[in-house]
Amino acid sequence: MDISRTSDVWWKNAVFYCLDVETFRDGNGDGVGDFLGLSQEVDYLAGLGVTCIWLMPFYPSPNRDDGYDITDYYSVDPLLGTLGDFVEFVRIARDRGIRVIADLVVNHTSKEHPWFKSARSDRNSPYRDWYIWSDEIPESGPDDLVFPDKEKSNWEWDEEAGQYFLHRFYKHQPDLNITNPKVREEIRRIVGFWLEIGLAGFRVDAVPFLLETAGITGSMEIAPHDWLRDLRSFLGRRRGDAVLMGEVNLEYEEVRRFFGDESGDELHMCLNFNLNQALALALVREDAGALVHSLRAMPSLPADAAWANFVRNHDEWSLDKLTEAERQEVFRALGPREEMQLFGRGLRRRLPTMLDGDQARIRMVYSLIFALPGAPVLFYGEEIGMAENLDIPGRMSVRAPMQWSDGPSAGFSSAQPEKICRPIVEGKRWGPAAVNVAAQQRERDSLLNWMEQLIRKRREMPEIVFGSWSLVAVPEPSILALRYDWGSRSALVIHNLGEKPATTSFKLRPQDRPEATADILGHGKFSVGKDGTMTVELERYGYRWFRLAA
Repeated sequence: MDISRTSDVWWKNAVFYCLDVETFRDGNGDGVGDFLGLSQEVDYLAGLGVTCIWLMPFYPSPNRDDGYDITDYYSVDPLLGTLGDFVEFVRIARDRGIRVIADLVVNHTSKEHPWFKSARSDRNSPYRDWYIWSDEIPESGPDDLVFPDKEKSNWEWDEEAGQYFLHRFYKHQPDLNITNPKVREEIRRIVGFWLEIGLAGFRVDAVPFLLETAGITGSMEIAPHDWLRDLRSFLGRRRGDAVLMGEVNLEYEEVRRFFGDESGDELHMCLNFNLNQALALALVREDAGALVHSLRAMPSLPADAAWANFVRNHDEWSLDKLTEAERQEVFRALGPREEMQLFGRGLRRRLPTMLDGDQARIRMVYSLIFALPGAPVLFYGEEIGMAENLDIPGRMSVRAPMQWSDGPSAGFSSAQPEKICRPIVEGKRWGPAAVNVAAQQRERDSLLNWMEQLIRKRREMPEIVFGSWSLVAVPEPSILALRYDWGSRSALVIHNLGEKPATTSFKLRPQDRPEATADILGHGKFSVGKDGTMTVELERYGYRWFRLAA
C-alpha cells in the first residue's frame, strides 16, 4: 500500500459535480447562467467538498439540444461569457483545489456548423467527407433511434446537398465521419486546445456511436478502438493527469472494451449505467438482490481505471437494461404517470420526488452510491434535494435553474421572471421557498450539510477507492454489505434498503481486531462478540460505515 501514489490516479477518489453553466448561476442579470456567476459559486462547491467540476456543453450553439448541437468547438457561447471568463473560472477553481472537465461532443455537430454548411453546399467541398452521405438510405445502416418520439429515421434528406446524411441523434445534428483522418485530426486539435487553457479532461459523449462505422461506405485505416487509444495517448502527452470519462451505456462485457480490456489504454472511466439501473430496481423492491447481481457481473478493471457511479444525471433515468416487466415495476413505483416517463424506457424525474421526499431513504441512497466501487458523481441540485420541473419538455425536466435562495427566481438571477432561461421549479413543497441553498446552509441537519459530511467521510476512506471489494454474506434480503481491503486497512459499509428497521450479524475475519473498529458514519447500535461475530442494528433505510483495523 503506497498512499503517495494515489494522487497519480486522482479520478479514482474524486467527487465529480456535473452542472450546466446556463442554469447554474446568472452573474450579469440577463436571465441566463454564465461563467461569471459560476465563478462566484466556486467557493460554495469547494465548501461542499467537490474536487472536479464537469461542465455540460458551453460552446456556441443554436441551443436546439441544450448545447449538444455545436457550431464552434473553440469558443464559448456569448450568452455564457467569453473565453477570458472561462479561463478566469478555471483559474479560480484550480486555486480552490478543483479540477474542471467538460463534455466532448464530437459524434455530431449542429447543422449550423460552418463545416456542415460548406459540406452541403458543394460535393467538392473539403468538408463534404467530414459527414456521412448516401444517395439512398442504405439497408445495412443503423436503424435504432435514440429519440424515437422525435425521429423516424437515422437518415435525413438534405435538399441543398441532394443526398441523405446520417444522424444518430436529432436530424439537426449530422454525424461526423470518424473514418476520415482529417476529422480525427480535428478532434485531437479540439482536445489539445482545451487542455492547453486549463481543462483536466473530458466526459466523452456517446462513445459507442462515436466509434461505430455502420452506414459509412469508406474504410477506416485504423480500428476505432485503436483510434481511441491514440486519443488517450495524445491526452496523456499534453497533460499527464488528464482523464477521459466515457458515456458508454452498454452491457458490462461490452463496456469493458472501452477501458482497453487488459491494456487499460482507452477510457480512464465509464459511467456505470448497469449499476445505476440495478439501483432503481433494488429501491423499488426494497431488496438488495438486483445490486448484488449487478456487482457480481461487474468486470474487473485495469489498474488505473474506475467506474463513475451516479444516482441521477442530466438525462432521463434510463432503464433500458431492465426487462419490460422490471421496467414497468419501476414505473409504477417511481413514475406512474405517463408525463413522468420518457420513450417508454426511462424516467424524467429527480430522486426526491420519486421517493416522495423521504429524507431517510434519500440519504441512504446517496450513502450507498458513495460507498460503491468507483467515484461518485453528483448532478447540480442533488445536494439540496431539488425536484424536476415536468413543465420543461423531455429530458430537460431535470435541468431547471439552481435554487440558491427563497428570493425572486430562486436567487438564480436578478432578471425579470419572463427573461429567465428556463422555468423555475414551482410549488410549496419543491419550489425555492422550501428547497434552497441559503436556508439549508443554516440548518444543522439539512441535506446539504449532511452531503458535505458524506463527501468528507468518503474522501477520508481511500479503502473504498483503492481496496479490493467483496460482498459480505448476510441473510436479510434488504441489506447490502460490502467490505474493502487495502493493505492493512479495511472498511465495511452496510445499507438497509428496507422500510423496516433490521438487525444483521456476520463473522469478521480472523485478522480483524474488534476492539479497534471505528464507527465512521450512520446511527444505531453495533457490537462484536469474542468469536468475531459483528451485530449491527440499522434504522429504516439506515446505513453504517466502519473502519476495521488488522
